[in-house]
Parts: sequence; C-alpha cells; structure tokens
Amino acid sequence: MTAALSPIESAAQTVLATVADPLTGQDWVSTRHLKALQVQDGRAVVDIALGYPAASQWPAYTELVKAALSQVDGIREVQVNWSTQIQTHAASRGQALLPGVKNVVAVASGKGGVGKSTTAVNLALALAAEGARVGMLDADIYGPSQPLMMGISGKPPSPDGKTITPPVNFGMQMMSMGLLVENQAATIWRGPMASQAFDQLLRLSNWGEPGQPLDYLIVDMPPGTGDIHLSISQRSPLTAAVIVTTPQDIALLDARKGLQMFEKVSVPVLGIVENMAVFCCPNCGHEEHIFGQDGGKRMAADFNVPLLGSMPLDLKIRLQADSGQPTLVAEPDSKVAGLYKEMARKLAAGLSKLPKDYSAKMPGVSVVQPKA
Repeated sequence: MTAALSPIESAAQTVLATVADPLTGQDWVSTRHLKALQVQDGRAVVDIALGYPAASQWPAYTELVKAALSQVDGIREVQVNWSTQIQTHAASRGQALLPGVKNVVAVASGKGGVGKSTTAVNLALALAAEGARVGMLDADIYGPSQPLMMGISGKPPSPDGKTITPPVNFGMQMMSMGLLVENQAATIWRGPMASQAFDQLLRLSNWGEPGQPLDYLIVDMPPGTGDIHLSISQRSPLTAAVIVTTPQDIALLDARKGLQMFEKVSVPVLGIVENMAVFCCPNCGHEEHIFGQDGGKRMAADFNVPLLGSMPLDLKIRLQADSGQPTLVAEPDSKVAGLYKEMARKLAAGLSKLPKDYSAKMPGVSVVQPKA
C-alpha cells in the first residue's frame, strides 16, 4: 500500500492492525499482507494476500475483519478479497534452490510403519485443496509407495532425453523411483547409489509449470536416520521438515532421532503429527488408546515444537490410500480430511514465518580483469 489514506481509511487500517491472524499470531498490516484498503460512501473494500494457503478459512477470517471494521464510524459495509501469495523461503545450509520450486518440505519419521507416507500424501493434497501449487517426491528409493497411493503407473516422459516430466494426478505432480523400476522390482543398491538416484529424481525433474513454480514440494523421506537420510538432508535445499510418529514409546524413540537429525543439519522442524492416536469402535463408539496416549504431545513439548495434530486409527485411511484414492480425494469433506487440512494450514503458516530467500533479488556479480 503506497497511496495516501483518507482519515477514515487510516482509522480502518489502525483497527485492522489489532486483528491477529489465527494461525501466525501476527497482524496483516505490519506483515504487509494487507495489499489495499479503500473506503468510499461507507463501503470498505479490503484486499489481503495470505502467506499460506487457507481458502477454507476465508469466510471465518472475513468475519474477523468485519467485526474489527464495525468499530470505525462511517463504515457500514465491508468486502474482503482474499488471495494466496506464498513466498520462497531460505533453504538450509545455503543450498541452491530448485528451479520451479519455492519451498521443499521433508516428511520424516525415523521409523517405518507409523503412517508417514499416508500422512505425506494427504498433507500434500490438503495444501493443494487450500489453494497451493504442490508436488510430491517419493524419496524412498528401496520401498517407494507413492505411485500406489497416487494411482500413477508407467514411466514418465522425458522431453529432451535428460530431464523427466513428473506425471500428474489429482492436480498434483509426483515423482518416484517406483515409476522407473520395472514391475516394482527390488532396488538392491548401496547407500551412495541410492543417494545419487534421489539427487537425480530431485534435480532432473521438471517441477512446476512455466511461470508457475510449485509453492511446496513435499518429500516423503525413507524411514531411518542413516547415511542416505543424512545425504538427503545435507544435499537437498530443504526449507523445513515435519515429523510423523505414533504415541508408542518405541516409535517416539526413533522419531526423536529423526528430529535431532534435522536440528543438526539446521533444518527447521515445523511440528509433529501424531498418527494412530485413538481407535474409535465403529460399532459401540468406545475409544481406546491402543498405542499409548499423548506421546506426540509430550515429544512436542520436549523439543518446543508445535503438535500439528493427532490422527485417529481409522481403517478407511488405510483402505483409501491402498486403493489409490487418498482420504483428501475419496472423502474431501469428511472429518478426517478436515483434520489433514487443519494440519496442513498449521504447517504452511509456520513455514510462512521462516526467513525469506532473497537470492533472486541480489544483483549478479561479474569479475572484470584490470587493464594492463
């Protein structure tokens, strides 16, 4: 906003500065998300561009703005125009950013069998449903599962014989070693070969569209914290990470190791997802904490990171993922889909508060040899 404000517009802006974003806790004025404000004949028109996708929340946010502006004398009607403007944030360890990708988010667990891949694909689809451009990279070279969950098969095309164009389903790009190995054959490679294969999947894929880069590339990390995981964390331009666990002590033990690995390589952890938190009997409605209770909550408190959410132990989640129709596709309006969307919004809102990347705005540097 650069145009001079009228007295009533100035009063409206002052009032809006007291409204906190429900997810970031910051106001939209000081953070420059308020793009325009005009009041004419008692009608206020407000343009706000959020730094994270939350299309489903726009009606609720509109009510916050209306309630605030109702305090300003002379304003009788309010129109709020919402949009999403996701910025590029700095990658860890000064890594060069990927062409066609703004932010890379790793979803890790440290242990297999906790529903990490199912969580990753549903979080990615939830971000897309909220208004972001999203891609998925299956980093599990030995046990790729995203092709099955995304309902994608067949080798992806190579337009120039050097790069690969990731196939699209449900409006989202996805790349996996499972699309390149014949008949899902076992990948019997040593660590360096697997790390190199991941690097090629990451950097030789044509992410995004011309002029429309992905807002988020979700990386489904392999289980464990070994050499390949360290290589991925150090060599990839990761913006942040999310940890998936169950309440079970043995799962928490490995999840802690995964979180500590990201801390050691300076990758911010946006939060923890607690899977299989409670089982609700479909017949009698009785709830049972089969794998323990509040384990994810305790871990989040120990590491001072947010608990993004707790997911139920629900047969439908597994069946839908196995059938190539993840919950966000099979039942987009269900309670479980709503939980995934809530976690995705929290994830993205937390990421929006990280340091921005300004490398694209830096002038080029050239070396000029002095004249003899």
